[in-house]
Amino acid sequence: MKVDLLQMVENGGCSAKISPKQLEEILKYLPLPQDPNILVDIDTHDDAGVYRVNDDLALVLTTDFFPPVCSDPYEFGQIAAANSISDVYAMGGTPVVALNIMMFPAAKLPMEAYAEILKGGYDMASEAGVRIIGGHTIDDYPPKYGLAVVGYIHPLKIITNSGAKPGDSLILTKQVGTGVILAGQRLGMSKEKDVLEAKKLMKIINKSGAEVMKKFNIKGATDITGFGLAGHALKMARASNVTINLNMKSVPLIGDTYKLLDEGCIPGAAFRNLDYAEKYTGFDEKLDYNLRMAAFDAQTSGGLLMSVPSEIVDKLLYELHSAGLTSSSIIGSVIGKGEKNLYLYM
Repeated sequence: MKVDLLQMVENGGCSAKISPKQLEEILKYLPLPQDPNILVDIDTHDDAGVYRVNDDLALVLTTDFFPPVCSDPYEFGQIAAANSISDVYAMGGTPVVALNIMMFPAAKLPMEAYAEILKGGYDMASEAGVRIIGGHTIDDYPPKYGLAVVGYIHPLKIITNSGAKPGDSLILTKQVGTGVILAGQRLGMSKEKDVLEAKKLMKIINKSGAEVMKKFNIKGATDITGFGLAGHALKMARASNVTINLNMKSVPLIGDTYKLLDEGCIPGAAFRNLDYAEKYTGFDEKLDYNLRMAAFDAQTSGGLLMSVPSEIVDKLLYELHSAGLTSSSIIGSVIGKGEKNLYLYM
């Protein structure tokens, strides 16, 4: 039986996240536990939590799940797992074990589809060296899938979104535009080659990028997901108490992303992300509207955004390209805290 998961959802992937403005309001009511072994918590809105076990070992803990971002159940499982595991890589950790999180409408989807989603997740986790050792399933519509992941890291080698320093350059490892391309697919506007490219990118785990970061002792990074490039850069800037400048002309885009934006294919999540970030962001008067919205496009299983000391930028970029991350580009810089936390220009 042929199953098209996209027929069951309005917003898939990380576009289904609640707005960052709503999330910030909710987190105000969440008490923070006091424990000296909690090395990273939700205070800086980082990619994962980190808990110290001893002087040489800390645990990186994260969870992520969402509705289908593509039609095929197996591919959906792959992409959801890659996205979940990415948060551990963004912290410089090594993902080790995971639990499945599955919401499955048993009366509306065949068990074969359920099995294919889990198989996609298992295969992607195996590629990352992660062992799925259990999980939990409830009957719910529409279907949703993801992982709760635990990784290892040395307590003194944590990479955080608060590690950006003035003088650093910003490097992005994947193209932007998955939200736009997938929205265009629903509307019959996206080219098939762009859809295939978007899915290919979403299935690339950030392991190679994380290994390069660790090799060069990078201190500041985040991964780009539901809040878009600008939203996650803003969170990095606020956590680091700096201003980040993004040159949108230098940001690599997937295929016809710019053309689709110009034709009005702008997902709702981009407007929600803009609504949150606007008061913290300065916009160059020359900044093209389409590039502005590309900055806020919600990404699913996006790339790593690294804050890199200027003296090692060229060497690190060479290593990323050699590792197969050929779209890795310098897209901005970090300066001392100004009036705004984020500045977009072209």
